[in-house]
Amino acid sequence: MSEQNEQPKDEEVLKMALEEPSYFSVLIDRYQGPFLKTSFGIVRSRQEAEDVVQETFTKIYLNGARFKKQPDAQFKSWAYKILINTSFTHYQKLKRTRGKTEYLDSLLYNGEDPVAESSDFATVHDAKEQIAETIAKMPEHLGRLLKLYYLEDMSYQSIAEAEEISMSTLKMRLFRAKKLFRKLSDE
Repeated sequence: MSEQNEQPKDEEVLKMALEEPSYFSVLIDRYQGPFLKTSFGIVRSRQEAEDVVQETFTKIYLNGARFKKQPDAQFKSWAYKILINTSFTHYQKLKRTRGKTEYLDSLLYNGEDPVAESSDFATVHDAKEQIAETIAKMPEHLGRLLKLYYLEDMSYQSIAEAEEISMSTLKMRLFRAKKLFRKLSDE
């Protein structure tokens, strides 16, 4: 029997951790490195990424009892969804407080992906797929705005001109698009 087969699955470790919190360190050891790489790709700051990862682990633990294993969704997918949503929210706060444009989530870009250096290509692919699927579920005009703003890194002014809408309309639509994105990605 190989060593990998002897290790409990993530779902089992989470269940054990809910009864005995010390088991949660197993999940932290397994996911901390990959989570840091993914979060860093979004927030572009090591210190901020560490904060996001810590917040993500807290959310995973606090919501662990709500996790239900499904055929198409494993613990890893669920955990990465929490990480990406937390990183996305944190990025938005950073962008507001810093008042300058930063690059969002390399997972959303079609170009080179620094996260791809991770040995877990399947996770990166799954995350990209989840983001694309979520945007595809959105009304076309809202999904298009998210793509322009985050994927193409266009300014508000450029988007407003391209869409032929006022700045206040754009801000309201982006607000609704972000809110809908979070809602759809949580489903």
